[in-house]
Amino acid sequence: MIRSMTAYASAETQGPAGTLSCELRTVNHRYLELSPRLPDELRGFESALRERVAARLSRGKVDLTVRLRGVDSRADSLEVDEVTLSRLAALNRELSGRFPGLQVQLTELLRFPGVLRQAEADPEAQQAALFEVLERALDALAATREREGEKLAAILREKLDAIERIVARVREWMPDIRAALRARLEARLADLKQPADPGRLEQELVLQVTRSDVDEELDRLATHVTETRRVLGLAEPVGRRLDFLMQEFNREANTLGSKSVDARTTNAAVELKVLIEQMREQVQNIE
Repeated sequence: MIRSMTAYASAETQGPAGTLSCELRTVNHRYLELSPRLPDELRGFESALRERVAARLSRGKVDLTVRLRGVDSRADSLEVDEVTLSRLAALNRELSGRFPGLQVQLTELLRFPGVLRQAEADPEAQQAALFEVLERALDALAATREREGEKLAAILREKLDAIERIVARVREWMPDIRAALRARLEARLADLKQPADPGRLEQELVLQVTRSDVDEELDRLATHVTETRRVLGLAEPVGRRLDFLMQEFNREANTLGSKSVDARTTNAAVELKVLIEQMREQVQNIE
């Protein structure tokens, strides 16, 4: 399954300390490069988070943002500091004789620094919530990457079809090109004052045909087309393989152009280079 490296996904869940949201943005990159941004409460989980992302993604520059918001303010999320409260109670008993009319409201007491505090979230529960929302975001990201990958694969297959058509046309032209090459050579020799040795004529013809022979290049282009189609059907990440195949395609197209002795094959080499460059641009986005 071809996967694009350019995608976006997000997920949200309710954690023990509030609402957790996770956003993933990925673009093409030669290797996997992860840039996580976590709230202070979750920084202790960064190492484990990196491992989980690396287990799901092999290439791409990944921006990962986790936000924690809307901290739960229900009564069961609060706790009283018994030590501080006991000290305040003892102080009240000591001063009650000196200030018999003094009264302290409950709300005033709870506002005293250190009496009421937010209960700390269970680290295991917090980690479980973080990994749950991360996995859902990764699932959504994978689905998006696969959808984009299908589009890229369709484009590449169209380009491969075009390359096959060019290769087939060049094969059809080659007998005529060889015949024209022989005719040109014979015409040049006919212009010479001295009659040409028939053996020498054949040797020169063989040399010229050998220099301009592109059967090997056409065979390799056809082989690369077949291999690229096979690679597009693999389930594993194939971006690096495809990038290598693009280099091989380009090498054969360059050789075809350098050996050309006919305008048709020259134009065919140019068309091939354009197609290969278009394919290479698409391959840069494949994982």
